[in-house]
Amino acid sequence: MAIFQINKEKAKKLSPLGFGKEKTLQNLFESNLSEFLNLRFIATEYSTSFGGRIDTLAIDAENAPVIIEYKKSQNDSVINQGLSYLRWLLDHKAEFEKACAARGIKGDVDWESPRVICISEAYSRFDLDTADMLPIKVELFRHSLYEGGLFVFEPVAYLKGEGDSIRKGIRGGSKSKAKLQTTYLLEDHLKKADNENVRLFMALREEIKSIDEGIIEEPRKLYVAYKKATNFVDVVILKNSLLLFLNIESGQLNDPQKLARDLRNPEEIGHWGNGDYSIKIKSEEDVKNAMRLILQSYQKNK
Repeated sequence: MAIFQINKEKAKKLSPLGFGKEKTLQNLFESNLSEFLNLRFIATEYSTSFGGRIDTLAIDAENAPVIIEYKKSQNDSVINQGLSYLRWLLDHKAEFEKACAARGIKGDVDWESPRVICISEAYSRFDLDTADMLPIKVELFRHSLYEGGLFVFEPVAYLKGEGDSIRKGIRGGSKSKAKLQTTYLLEDHLKKADNENVRLFMALREEIKSIDEGIIEEPRKLYVAYKKATNFVDVVILKNSLLLFLNIESGQLNDPQKLARDLRNPEEIGHWGNGDYSIKIKSEEDVKNAMRLILQSYQKNK
């Protein structure tokens, strides 16, 4: 990606710098996990019993464990490292839960949805094919550092699921020995709604996905997430309404119509989605009005 700095209609192409040390990249993310990825920090350089160290341990808004591995430049081993650490973590759940308690994390850990995040300067075609063939989803992000302190990182799209037909022909294919992740489907959420609310959700979904062709739709256990680098809106599908959560901090939403509820004022513990605002949707007019607020969250989180 070419990055330009504009000064009085004069464009200057910025030069990529790269990180001198991998640890510098790691420190940057660990200091800004909430801002970058909506995660809560648990531990750094976490020692495993087989001698390796997990770069960063974190937990997401649904209390799912997250493993993050970094590479300052292209490296084929980052995905394999992350998967190896995930296997170890699933065999040592009590240790992770103890580390969460030490950080003041409340609630049960969601062991059905562990996440592996890889952050690298670049990925080879072999990396993307490997990620596509895996029985679990690995989240890949690309990073770039430019002169002037400009930092860019973005999710890497790959055709997850395209390898299903190939997997079936390899040693029994999808019959894996252990299920590492639960896969949630949009259909599972739609079963909760009546016909009118399904129609309403599909109208909202079309509006959200039309914002940007790169928007990712990700059904999770409790909601359907829409994101670029991070979630910008999470949609809970109820029987006859939709409950939206906007990933914007309390006091930062421009909402002259007072459509959204501020969950921090008064503080509300244990809501499902990311961010401090919720909106209830019961009509197409609600969808139209909510999109102005959703766009604010998109601009902040893209």
